[in-house]
Amino acid sequence: MQPRIPRQQVGDQSAGPRPDNDAGLSDELASVVTGARRRALRDGDRQIDTAHLLHSLLEYDPQARAVFGDGPGIARLLGYLVQRSIGYGLRWQGSVEDSGAVPVVTAAEGMSPLAAGAMEYARERAAARGDGAALGIDLLAALVADRQARAVEVLDRAGIDSHEILARVERLPAESW
Repeated sequence: MQPRIPRQQVGDQSAGPRPDNDAGLSDELASVVTGARRRALRDGDRQIDTAHLLHSLLEYDPQARAVFGDGPGIARLLGYLVQRSIGYGLRWQGSVEDSGAVPVVTAAEGMSPLAAGAMEYARERAAARGDGAALGIDLLAALVADRQARAVEVLDRAGIDSHEILARVERLPAESW
């Protein structure tokens, strides 16, 4: 019987070329994107969306996860993200995440327009502070910026205010990144 999920390469992936949409990302954030790709494939989704990115970000980036603090909110959020392949997440399968609020970015193969836009926004945040590579905190800020994003919908269902998350990210001192 063939496994549903194709085998992943093991070893140092940073030595080889990255897909175009991973360029300009820190190694940690590239791992987040890789995790989101695996999650989308496992969930049977055609594209990586902002909820996949949020789930992977919380899983792989302790600094981004720390923005949410401890307590019942983060537990509810993770619960919704885990359940996305069953229940309410099924309505997203076969549809493209696009609010129309941002220009469609077509360079990021396999990502929804909003997810590709969030990746671009994360790169722009990094460039604005003089960094060559976007970090998880940059992506978190990008994910909560568009009220139509699936990531924001999941936050809302978990009772987490996306505006407050963005404010927390903005208050972080740059040297803590």
